[in-house]
Amino acid sequence: MRLYASKIPPIVDSVLHALVDSGDLETSNREEFQHDVESVLREYLRTNREITERSKDILEQRGLPYSELHRVRRQQAEQLDFGIGDDAITWIANQMLELFMRSHWVEEVYADDPTLRRKLKDILRRHMQHDEDLDKEVRRHLKHLQDGTDTFEIEYQKQLELVKRKHGLS
Repeated sequence: MRLYASKIPPIVDSVLHALVDSGDLETSNREEFQHDVESVLREYLRTNREITERSKDILEQRGLPYSELHRVRRQQAEQLDFGIGDDAITWIANQMLELFMRSHWVEEVYADDPTLRRKLKDILRRHMQHDEDLDKEVRRHLKHLQDGTDTFEIEYQKQLELVKRKHGLS
């Protein structure tokens, strides 16, 4: 699962609709509440980018192959108690729950934590599922190539960029 910057506004709108409009939360200033939710998502992107850059630096310093990037990223994320991959949804949902409890713009929380967490995870999963969908679409275009070959990898990256642009995700 991956969060794209272009998906932040729809996620914020979905959170508002699912929690505020439904009566699970009461806010004193809807616009400021939106900014708070958006800040959690932008902080996730910033930290994720920082971990990736730090991991690339570690690979370079240690002379490790690029294939080790995922392992090093996971180690860096664990050190910071940060969720990447499938753990990202849980990390973001927990950050939002903490935000709701300490925000000046949340007047009252009517739903319990498990209910809020479930609703947040559903919203995030729906908006962050693009990785799997993109992969399926790209592979549909590359049926004529053998998976795992150099040609496949090169064409996969090209096609992925085209599909991302098509869906406004680049």
